[in-house]
Amino acid sequence: QVQLVESGGGLVQAGASLNISCTASAGTITNYAMAWFRQASGKEREFVAVISQNIDTTFYGDSMSGRFTISRDNAKNAVYLQMNSLQPGDTAVYYCAAAAQGWGTSRYDYWGQGTQVTVSS
Repeated sequence: QVQLVESGGGLVQAGASLNISCTASAGTITNYAMAWFRQASGKEREFVAVISQNIDTTFYGDSMSGRFTISRDNAKNAVYLQMNSLQPGDTAVYYCAAAAQGWGTSRYDYWGQGTQVTVSS
């Protein structure tokens, strides 16, 4: 059992940067690919980025590539999302998720509760 807790969300202005974190309060993320998703109000959940267990593979959603960077520190049981050049369209609740089947799967076994990111214009 892995319990994921996101943190670091908040209100920022357009053009700003923000780094959000996800840590495991129970269990370990070492054997899981870790991903970030987001869901804006009234919209479907959207894939943001994923990183493999051994950190050799990262993959990003189309609108995120070049602005967002996913990273992880297995020793700290944490995964991060650095977001640059934020725009109002990035406003959403950001969730981290863990996948035992690796970075290429669409099945995620554990989810955090989410952290709100709001970008003002």
